[in-house]
Amino acid sequence: MGHGPVKIDPAIERFSRMREDAYIGFRWTRRTTRTFALGFIVAPAIIYYLADTYTHKWDFRGKLKGQPLDIKEAAASS
Repeated sequence: MGHGPVKIDPAIERFSRMREDAYIGFRWTRRTTRTFALGFIVAPAIIYYLADTYTHKWDFRGKLKGQPLDIKEAAASS
């Protein structure tokens, strides 16, 4: 199965086959469990915490030069 003048590289073909069949030899090990936990539980939890903490801290709407962006400072100066 050729694609015209394109030469097939056996190393690229082996790598492609390995990636396609990776699920066959997958095992839950300490390393894969740790990677899963960090990537799908810990990292999103940290991002959610930071987003939730700082969502209502700043207010950029309609601010002029010299007016505070911090909501608490703006309420105190009003």
